Amino acid sequence: MKRYSAFAIAREAARHHTGWERAWRSPEPKKSYDAIIVGAGGHGLATAYYLGKNFGITNVAVLEKGWLGGGNTGRNTTIIRSNYLQDPSAAIYEKARDLYETLSQDLNYNVMFSPRGVIMLAQTHHEVRGYQRTAHANALQGVKTEFIGPEKVKEIVPIINIDGPRYPVLGGLWQPRGGTARHDAVAWGYARACSDMGMDIIQKCEVTGVRRIAGRVVGVETTKGSIDCNKLGIVVAGHSGVLADMAGFRLPIESLALQALVSEPIKPCMDVVVMANTVHGYMSQSDKGEMVIGGGTDGFNNYTQRGSFHHIEETVRALIETFPMISRLKMLRQWGGIVDMTGDRSPIISKTPLENCFVNCGWGTGGFKAIPGSGWAMAELMAKGYSPLANEFSTDRFKEGRFIDESVAAGVAH
Repeated sequence: MKRYSAFAIAREAARHHTGWERAWRSPEPKKSYDAIIVGAGGHGLATAYYLGKNFGITNVAVLEKGWLGGGNTGRNTTIIRSNYLQDPSAAIYEKARDLYETLSQDLNYNVMFSPRGVIMLAQTHHEVRGYQRTAHANALQGVKTEFIGPEKVKEIVPIINIDGPRYPVLGGLWQPRGGTARHDAVAWGYARACSDMGMDIIQKCEVTGVRRIAGRVVGVETTKGSIDCNKLGIVVAGHSGVLADMAGFRLPIESLALQALVSEPIKPCMDVVVMANTVHGYMSQSDKGEMVIGGGTDGFNNYTQRGSFHHIEETVRALIETFPMISRLKMLRQWGGIVDMTGDRSPIISKTPLENCFVNCGWGTGGFKAIPGSGWAMAELMAKGYSPLANEFSTDRFKEGRFIDESVAAGVAH
């Protein structure tokens, strides 16, 4: 596959851009593979990529029932941070953040990583104590964060109102190396690199059944026929429970819709990401000038990808008090994604009761930031049967009572 570069752009410009090739192949599935990954979102593609890059396993198929990156990868608000309280969480999210910093060079594809910084606002005294505790934990974990006062918050985010009548800004947890990336580009970059290694990315190929013999996975049934495999990775976010049921086991997760919206584009006014967990809203500005806004999940289990009027009102009402200047903006579009939530708000990267079947799910509303680290850990687990990054996130923790509780430390699991 041709490398992208300034020289390639100049060369193609000289011949009217007639020499560009497709970023990835669209083959028909083979009869069998060493490994099949179900789900061509960021986590699934990253798993396939690191299987090839780190372990030389390239006879891999990535199956997607829709289009590549059309699930939560294409529907999120692109926040990248690693300021988590618990050690296992900080380790995998910091691994992901670190990989994001060089991902464009690794993939030879611009994922538009922007280390603009992330502030998590403390708007109650309880949050002040909680974020100070997290800052101390991060220092021990080697994650660079600091707790800053309201004046420093105002200096970093001039458009913010720190004297709100209900929820004044009392400080914030500041991670300067957090930021954003272009969600579509992350999926496209991984897909292109996987295809270049000879892997098959097969879209419009829904898995309808999992074949097993004597407690061991042997293949899958799809809308494009039966495909054999030695190992199976289930990486389908909000539909993990559906695939697990096909494989004959249950997962301790629930599926909910998470909604987001963007405003009409305006001139640059905010060059950081701000999360306000007390009022349940967060906001950043995209490279096109849109204010990217999100909040919490729906309060009931569902598989919808639509938005709802009450959610717009709830989220925007909360943010207007903190950012009064956005009150006159028009909403450009709204959408939803199906997220998978565990009881402790931490992910599952684990072996399953079905031999050689592995699952990566439960990232809740914070999956995008973890894509490189998640793929790294899942690939290691599939290749070696063990991964230091994934070990604490096995399903056994729910039986053993060793939860990785991030519901308070994260405020919301973004």
